[in-house]
Amino acid sequence: MIIIAFPKLDDAKKLKNVLNRNGYNDILACNSAYQVISAANESDGGVVLCGYRLTDMHYSELYNYLPREFRMLLVASPAKLEECLIGDIMCLSMPVHTDELVNTLELMFMELTHSLRRQQKYLPKKRTEQEKRTIDKAKALLMERNHMSEEEAHKYIQKLSMDSGNNLVETAEMILAFD
Repeated sequence: MIIIAFPKLDDAKKLKNVLNRNGYNDILACNSAYQVISAANESDGGVVLCGYRLTDMHYSELYNYLPREFRMLLVASPAKLEECLIGDIMCLSMPVHTDELVNTLELMFMELTHSLRRQQKYLPKKRTEQEKRTIDKAKALLMERNHMSEEEAHKYIQKLSMDSGNNLVETAEMILAFD
């Protein structure tokens, strides 16, 4: 998603039309930070393309309210861009050329996609009910046979899993196989 925000709604709509002609479709044009924040919180991620000051907020304040799945592209005069001290904000100086805008957006979306993939890589994956039951059975077996607490049994399965290079479910299955 691209959210375009400028104090003059007509400026935002003009940029929206330019981007539509260049293949971008999921675009919202607005003139207030409140609208940007509301739309960003209801979206899965994207880019906020904005001017230096909106009707209700400065770009740097808006940046602090954006979800981490969003990147900001600041479009302003060269003098205003010199004041931009936030390293994560991409900047384009006015007047904006279509090719520069499209290339910058493509680069930002590639970086955003890469960043989100990297974050998901480290999220624990969801286990199926069957996998959860297998782990619970292995813990119950260790608790009964080896007189461990549930926490001790879980830590034991985790350590065994790490030491053997198997995932938790495979390790639980091995424990159950030796019963």
